[in-house]
Amino acid sequence: MGKGEGTGAAGPVPWVPTREQVARAGSLTVPDVLARGLDVVLVGINPGLYTAAVGHHFARPGNRFWRALADGGFTPRVYSAFEDGALLELGIGVTNVAARASASADELSPEELVRGGRLLLEKLQRYRPRWVAFLGIGAYRAAFSKPRAAVGPQPEMLAGARVWVLPNPSGLNAHYTQERLGQLFAELKCAIDGSRPSSRSRSAAGSHGTRKKLSQSV
Repeated sequence: MGKGEGTGAAGPVPWVPTREQVARAGSLTVPDVLARGLDVVLVGINPGLYTAAVGHHFARPGNRFWRALADGGFTPRVYSAFEDGALLELGIGVTNVAARASASADELSPEELVRGGRLLLEKLQRYRPRWVAFLGIGAYRAAFSKPRAAVGPQPEMLAGARVWVLPNPSGLNAHYTQERLGQLFAELKCAIDGSRPSSRSRSAAGSHGTRKKLSQSV
């Protein structure tokens, strides 16, 4: 039986939604995890119904996002989806191209993705991350009219942020093994680390721990 989310000493307490809660989640959205000046904002396609039901990003069992994030060196261990807000302390944000929850990303229309891309650009202009990484090449191609985009670094920038494309970490994406996902996430991590400003610049800008949290979600 599902239950409402509680808060323990270490943060939100994980819980499992009922089938009824998942079925009703189509009207729900997942809050963004964003703050100014992050190293990278990771952009999903849109929330699945399970994720929307619990209100935390990439929450569905079987989604490989959290394992890939750890394998790629972004987190010191495999985080729970219920710890998504803690990513801000690591300089990482999370949002989606489209806010509408659905059983499958295939349910999104091209118009929704284009509209979502415009809204995402506004967020990037507000929060000014150094990098933005899309978790799903199809959504990036559709949202920004880049039909030939491939996985990896992109030549263009968005609101001053360097752009990278990663595969969709859904367990349904059989084109990439968990090991390969980890390798691709690690390539992005190396690129981010290699582009960091000098220690003097970082000191002037302040550490991640002192950033003001402006909004939190997925």
